[in-house]
Amino acid sequence: MVLTLEVVDETGLAGSHLGLVRLVAERALRSDGLEGGYQVSITVVDDARIRQLNAEHRGVDATTDVLSFPLASDDTADFVLPPMAQTHLGDIVISFHRAQAQAEEYGHTLEREIAYLTAHGVLHLLGFDHEEEEDRAIMRTREEEILFDLPREE
Repeated sequence: MVLTLEVVDETGLAGSHLGLVRLVAERALRSDGLEGGYQVSITVVDDARIRQLNAEHRGVDATTDVLSFPLASDDTADFVLPPMAQTHLGDIVISFHRAQAQAEEYGHTLEREIAYLTAHGVLHLLGFDHEEEEDRAIMRTREEEILFDLPREE
């Protein structure tokens, strides 16, 4: 699989964590057994920006930890791309401030929370969701598989 990850830190606070974001996103994408070329964009933002995006795209005027905007659909699955072309799977937006707050709330490191939010966001791009209890369990298992052997300082 050929993979292009664009990772941007709009906050200026997450710079030391961007390598982890890349590592986890790549693991999550490779764990799905994808073949071909794929592109994903991940942006780290502040609470105000993610709240704005949440309101604009989901009609929810509240902060959240991660948003995923899938671009690929089943309708485009049979479309043949030229060799070396990449399918843009979508965009992920992570709130750095929510990640900090949740790490403290859940009693683990900021690194672990950022890794979790990255895996969660990528899985949404791959079509996973957590609306139903069974789907939630499947998604949670996949998240844990992706994060399994990452170094933890909890």
